[in-house]
Amino acid sequence: MSSSHDSDHHKHHDEFARPNLNTRPSLFTIIIFVGLLISGLLYTVFSISHDLEVTSHGQTVTNWLPFFLLGVALLIALGFEFVNGFHDTANAVATVIYTNSMPPNLAVVWSGFFNFLGVLLSSGLVAFGIISLLPVELILQVGSSAGFAMIFALLIAAIIWNLGTWWLGLPASSSHTLIGSIIGVGVANAMMNGRDGTSGVDWAQATKIGYSLLLSPLIGFAAAALLLYAIKVLIKNKELFTEPKKGKAPPAWIRGLLVLTCTGVSFAHGSNDGQKGMGLIMLILIGSFPTAYALNSAMTANQSTAYVALAEKTSMKLNELAPAAKATEGTNDREVLSTFVRTRDMNASVIPALSSMTAAIATQVKESGTFAGLPTDAVANVRNDMYLTSETIRWLEKNTPEFSKLDKDTVDNLKAFKEQTDESTKFIPLWVKIAVAIALGLGTMVGWKRIVITVGEKIGKTHLTYGQGASAELVAMMTIGAADVYGLPVSTTQVLSSGVAGTMVANGSGIRGNTIRSLALAWILTLPVAMFLSGFLFWLFSQIF
Repeated sequence: MSSSHDSDHHKHHDEFARPNLNTRPSLFTIIIFVGLLISGLLYTVFSISHDLEVTSHGQTVTNWLPFFLLGVALLIALGFEFVNGFHDTANAVATVIYTNSMPPNLAVVWSGFFNFLGVLLSSGLVAFGIISLLPVELILQVGSSAGFAMIFALLIAAIIWNLGTWWLGLPASSSHTLIGSIIGVGVANAMMNGRDGTSGVDWAQATKIGYSLLLSPLIGFAAAALLLYAIKVLIKNKELFTEPKKGKAPPAWIRGLLVLTCTGVSFAHGSNDGQKGMGLIMLILIGSFPTAYALNSAMTANQSTAYVALAEKTSMKLNELAPAAKATEGTNDREVLSTFVRTRDMNASVIPALSSMTAAIATQVKESGTFAGLPTDAVANVRNDMYLTSETIRWLEKNTPEFSKLDKDTVDNLKAFKEQTDESTKFIPLWVKIAVAIALGLGTMVGWKRIVITVGEKIGKTHLTYGQGASAELVAMMTIGAADVYGLPVSTTQVLSSGVAGTMVANGSGIRGNTIRSLALAWILTLPVAMFLSGFLFWLFSQIF
């Protein structure tokens, strides 16, 4: 019985619009692809050597190990973005391919280009939202063997799961995978240091990200279904809601809308997903070469002077707050703040420690004149101190009743100091954006077919119509764009595939139980599998390094 049903289904797809997905790319396309790949790698090497030359102050290189580790780590990070490209882009192009709005090869090149632009014009908020999930002590020792073990573990775990789900044609989420990997490293790190596993993760940030990953597919499903209903009520054109005939392009206005939404989803995917790789590459660079990348050396002498003045004022304000709670003799400010950031346990030494560390930062920057002028061996420590003060203020603001009792002037001061500190420590050089943009854009052009077939054919029981394609893409584009503005990582895959499912329900065509089960399984398994994989790899690499 089922085999006759299957053969009917295949006949049905052949008679209608199953596009030709087997066209080979032309020689010209292959030459362009290889040319871009090589020029991207050369540009990255040139940019790093230029940055190091500028900050080396004429010192000669004696140890090549950091260069080797940096090279391997960068290749893995860019590899993650490349895999992310072909894993997630299928979602942007499936609708234009299955409605005959664009030929497959043109669609993936088009999508690749707009992914590239999305990365270049992204805000950077998502990049640092992801980083703040990592355990603070690993961020502070990012150049050590533990730091490299962390980077390698979470990236390799994410790549393994992404490749596995792609091979099975499952639209699993790269964002979900990466966040699972980060949590896995945090839990493993806490357990290896004799603490319970729950203390290794910033659960408030993880919960916020968890909600965005959990709610975005539900929003995608409901909003795409409602949008299709609305279009059916408002537009009485039958052609919009029937299956495309084989090889026949849609009317010009529908085609324009579908190409526009494909472009929007590609751009939004680049601007949201590209940032995950950027954040990790910045950690790799800070760990390998703090002198060049730990602090934003592009800040001018005037900006540095303004920063010093603000730091001194902040320290003074904090001193006024806690005159009674003088720092206990022999306490280590860095230890006090690290413990507070990790445990969020407020005690009498936090404010004095914050005050004295802020004053110490001001003194060091003042003596050097600018960030670029800091002595080589002081850069990593100053950056760590700045990172710790910023995180402490972030948690004071969120979690402590004391903060709400402060006068407006002190609060404004702390916020301004945190903002300027973040500008100095949370920055992304242009070449990092370009390298990630090329990796994601080129990844888009490879291996898209498996997931395109899942989205185009296997979610609903009938072929995708023009109206469904436009509704699902429009909702995905807006959801991902909004998430980018708020610095939340969401999954293009989940938003779009659930949007397609929503339109199938709204169309009355029903959805395929087995595909939805596979999608749900991939969705449920992604976090625990990625956590286990990265936790195990982190333990393994920590033993090796």
